[in-house]
Amino acid sequence: MLDQTMTQQLKTYLANLREPVTLIATLGDDAKSQQTRELLEEIAALHDQVEAKFDGDDARVPSFLIRRGEDADRQVRFAGLPMGHEFTSLVLALLWAGGHPPKVEQDLIDQARALEGRFDFDMYFSLSCHNCPDVVQALTLMALENPGVTATLIEGGTFQDEVDARDVMAVPATYLNGETFFNGKMTLAEILAKVDTGAADRAAAKLDALDPYEVLVIGGGPSGVAASVYTARKGFRTGIAAERFGGQLNDTLGIENLPGTIYTEGPKLADELRRQVGDNSIELLEMAGAKKLVPATNDGGMHRVELENGAALEARSIILATGARWRSLGVPGEDEYRNKGVAYCPHCDGPLFKGKDIAVIGGGNSGVEAAIDLANIVGSVTLIEYDSQLRADEVLQRKLREFDNVTILTSARTTEITGDGTRMSGLTYENRETGEMHTLDLAGAFIQIGLVPNTEWLKDGALQLSPHGEIVVDERGATNVPGVFASGDCTTVPYKQIVVAMGGGSTAALSAFDYLIRTEPAEKIAQAA
Repeated sequence: MLDQTMTQQLKTYLANLREPVTLIATLGDDAKSQQTRELLEEIAALHDQVEAKFDGDDARVPSFLIRRGEDADRQVRFAGLPMGHEFTSLVLALLWAGGHPPKVEQDLIDQARALEGRFDFDMYFSLSCHNCPDVVQALTLMALENPGVTATLIEGGTFQDEVDARDVMAVPATYLNGETFFNGKMTLAEILAKVDTGAADRAAAKLDALDPYEVLVIGGGPSGVAASVYTARKGFRTGIAAERFGGQLNDTLGIENLPGTIYTEGPKLADELRRQVGDNSIELLEMAGAKKLVPATNDGGMHRVELENGAALEARSIILATGARWRSLGVPGEDEYRNKGVAYCPHCDGPLFKGKDIAVIGGGNSGVEAAIDLANIVGSVTLIEYDSQLRADEVLQRKLREFDNVTILTSARTTEITGDGTRMSGLTYENRETGEMHTLDLAGAFIQIGLVPNTEWLKDGALQLSPHGEIVVDERGATNVPGVFASGDCTTVPYKQIVVAMGGGSTAALSAFDYLIRTEPAEKIAQAA
């Protein structure tokens, strides 16, 4: 199961084990059970503190426990093979079960250990899902640190009947004590905040106690990180307040147009940015969604950002880099069948539609790339484009037309997503040239129609926004409010690209630096007067 490189890497990692680890498998006679046996035997052969047993009696076959020695209260179960994007999760589960300390904030570990009650998690993942590892690893850590927490991590492709019975149509999909807990990516901090009563109040109090910053960046995507690195390296105390660190990178797979980097993936780049934030002593405040901007009332005064959790932060200069999110169709049925057939991430959720008929709505680069990706998995793809022609690059269009199971509809306006109340079953669209209405029977629809800026919280304030809700900035990244700058996909700067956002963040940071060195703090101005 493991090639030579993976074997050597795993052997190196297992050298960090401090305690015995027991692997207990429940297997059948099928091919995946045989692969599971091979994998566990190979792992056990790499370290004398790892023992593999094959006498499990779990209902899911194949599955296996990773247990801390013989402690049945400290274990995590994988159902199916955790390969692909989840191989790292497997390695971490082995290390943590073996006593190797997690590289996680101690406050979060203590919070996980202090949870009281019973928390039985089932979580479904796919091997191509780049959003799933965060959830898998968070639940693994909780199960190994708290005897009241169990985690069963299920590879959906192996247990398709179970996926269908539970109507799992998007991953990661997490259940707690048999009930739906959350659909989508969650960090350890977010899971703990959801199950730990009182966590929000403690977090708000902690943020309220922080001293004012010289520069506060709102948003933790590429633009926000670029801005924070520049101001921190100028010697200014800098903080990042982010609802979701990494932003759209968390939903981006292949990146091949970042200069100096031949190929990377969004989550990997987000991890690199997180390390860079730490290396530059930038204070990262996560799950800190902004609710209101209160500009300074006098020259050199403190700007104030009120957060959704009730806390507030202050800074002499603000850089807004809140990014954008997938645009919704805004048609009947879209919200009702979200994660029940309506999806936005083809890489994550595509495998759940294997052999089924689906639609991709949107004929730009992202839509055509999604259709190409899905055509290799699903039964058929219908690409629906509002315009009279596709807008994607010609090279992508040529590739798309090579597939026999792809149908392209142009001048088509999607009018409704339909279903039976529990899952999507089709959609209707209007032929814009003839006015005729048509119905398609479909198991799913992937929406790929562009982005909308995350600026709703600024609409009633002093900041100037464009008719599309973008923050209006000049060539220096300055807004109409002195001391407040903006960058990235939330602004009027054209071309929403990672490299453009990074450059914009750097520009805004240098402009903030220029503002700070030329503007005395309000108290000094008052003293001079």
